Amino acid sequence: MTMAPSNRPRPVVLCILDGWALNPDASDNAVAQAETPVMDRLWQHNPHATLTTHGADVGLPAGQMGNSEVGHMNLGAGRVVLQELPRIDAAVADGSLAEAEALRALIARLRETGGTAHLMGLLSPGGVHAHQDHMAALANALHAAGIPVKVHAFTDGRDTPPRAAPDHLRDFVAAAPNADIATVSGRYYAMDRDKRWDRVKRAHDVMVDARGEHAPDAATAVATAHANGTGDEFVPPTAIGGYAGMADGDGLIMANFRADRVRQILRALLLPDFEGFERARTVDFAAQAGMVTYTDDLAPVLPAIFPPQQPEATLGEVVAGHGLRQLRVAETEKYAHVTFFFNGGRETPFAGEDRVLVPSPDVPTYDHKPEMAAVEVTDRLTRAVGDGTYDLIVVNYANGDMVGHTGDMDAAIRAVETVDACLGRLSEAVTMAGGALLVTADHGNADRMRNPETGQPHTAHTTFPVPVVLSGGPAGVDQLRDGRLADVAPTLLALMGLPQPEAMTGRSLLPSAADAEGPDAEPALRASG
Repeated sequence: MTMAPSNRPRPVVLCILDGWALNPDASDNAVAQAETPVMDRLWQHNPHATLTTHGADVGLPAGQMGNSEVGHMNLGAGRVVLQELPRIDAAVADGSLAEAEALRALIARLRETGGTAHLMGLLSPGGVHAHQDHMAALANALHAAGIPVKVHAFTDGRDTPPRAAPDHLRDFVAAAPNADIATVSGRYYAMDRDKRWDRVKRAHDVMVDARGEHAPDAATAVATAHANGTGDEFVPPTAIGGYAGMADGDGLIMANFRADRVRQILRALLLPDFEGFERARTVDFAAQAGMVTYTDDLAPVLPAIFPPQQPEATLGEVVAGHGLRQLRVAETEKYAHVTFFFNGGRETPFAGEDRVLVPSPDVPTYDHKPEMAAVEVTDRLTRAVGDGTYDLIVVNYANGDMVGHTGDMDAAIRAVETVDACLGRLSEAVTMAGGALLVTADHGNADRMRNPETGQPHTAHTTFPVPVVLSGGPAGVDQLRDGRLADVAPTLLALMGLPQPEAMTGRSLLPSAADAEGPDAEPALRASG
């Protein structure tokens, strides 16, 4: 079913409730235990269904949990996008990783300079930002080529259990016995994406000049943090053994395959015009390489081992191609997701695409302010809905995911209730404007706050289905069909009365015209509930 242009709702709004899934077990489930009258009403009185957000349905290996980058890429592309994790896994398995042009060029240059390769990344099997098997494969390829390897390990605790780093370190050392772990830093420091430069500086300084905490070995660094009540995510940047820092003529390799959380540390290490904080010195690297392309300004100095494979005819591109206006709204933590990732890895806005960035609150972790910037996001959003400028609006509410990552049940409940209240304001604004509102999520998180097997806080994403509900859609549509994230963009195009391009292989969640009203019927608008 495609809306007739003369009868289509305007604006069509896609609201992404980050970290909000449908776990049938209500225990330790902030989504189920929170008071959510708005979402309950929307679900009860409007067409709805569920979507899968993990594994092969989003281009990941079977069973692999989804994440915000993957989710938004699938949402915006309107097709299943093969993700970097299985792509790199395949190259590791068949040995082609060691033959990648960017890696071979780095090896050749370091043979000339006699420099050390500084291999950095999230040392974790989580598979969201990186995978330690990839780091081990890179370390082994460098060692086989005669290049000394220093590893700068970022510990996880968000996409993995909060205190699993000892196991990760042990497995990595077994897989790459010739790699020397030079520093350990919790991802809180090394992978900040919100311009908390005091955090990034600590990770930068320990890698560049060995300034920070010191420990005889990586296991001791982590054990000391744990003994002090600190989980893996927050391990203080620590120099290991006799590590003395980076030298001119050395090389740098970033092993993360997800862009948003390594841009800041890479800019601090590589860009001469970096202004985030004062650097004691800059290293004159002889060669650099990254697992992927991270951002336009880094691309000229950081060749990609796996060059980008950008999908064509994404939702944003199709809307722009028809001369329509679109808006993306999010707070800092999810801004890249509704822009860069939603557009298939494209930095530059499309013609007619505006963007609103609302600063996330400056707190150590978001359990200190579960509301985050949701109210401010909604203020900007409702004004945009009401002024009649835009045909398509995409908004992300970060609370369920970002607060879910803290493992704090009470805070997660407050986060979910905050988002529900904001959803009420948004729904009312869309109804008054004569628009349509499609509410869904990119993956789960706040729906499981405790590991049922260990009893410890659960800080990772979940694989439960997520809700999708349509308010203000065509009359006569009483139910959506179950699907996957790739089906959302075709649904939005159908609501906007736009044809679906061949490259967009997802299926609209709306029933076909023949199923709903007969082949010749022109749908009327359905009042939102």
